[in-house]
Amino acid sequence: MKLNDRGLLIVISGPSGVGKGTVRSALFQMEGHDLVYSVSMTTRKPRANEVDGREYYFVTREEFESYINEGKMLEFAEFVNNYYGTPLDQVTEMLEAGKEVVLEIEVQGATQVREKMKDAVLIFIAPPSMEDLYRRLSSRGTEPPEIIQARIDKAKREIDLAYMYDYIVVNDTVENAADRIMAIIRAEHAKVERTIHKYKELLEVNNESK
Repeated sequence: MKLNDRGLLIVISGPSGVGKGTVRSALFQMEGHDLVYSVSMTTRKPRANEVDGREYYFVTREEFESYINEGKMLEFAEFVNNYYGTPLDQVTEMLEAGKEVVLEIEVQGATQVREKMKDAVLIFIAPPSMEDLYRRLSSRGTEPPEIIQARIDKAKREIDLAYMYDYIVVNDTVENAADRIMAIIRAEHAKVERTIHKYKELLEVNNESK
């Protein structure tokens, strides 16, 4: 018996290099779910093999700023002179359709989501240790040591903000992290504050039919 028709908004967030994307991919490969990924919008140019509407919605800076001014962004941020963000209408439509909407965003964006959608489920993906995070960032081989250290310093500040989230999931292994997130999603559907009104309605209908 399904006691809540509205879907859940699940926000997966955490420091750079913690493996958010990998965990999210593993989550979507699990069976028996109704998860949909919310495609973000950006003003940067598409890279090779990127498709509009799949990796991102690619728009002009003017278009993005019009979304901001009209209050149509659930969250957004600017990185290296480009905007990135989540269109609000798209998320609302999927939630009303009963979908489990997954956002994979930065910590800054997660704080905005918390302000606009109080019932969102915020999950902080944490590294097993700072040494592990440093190894992950270093293994990319794409950034000099000073940039890696800057990311580590930023990660420490972001970890201090984990108290704003509903759950912390340590990414010790991708499979474990994905399993824990799926368990959180299932448990959230049974929370009293999400289900009590629907349950009372069902009780009233059953009483009237007797």
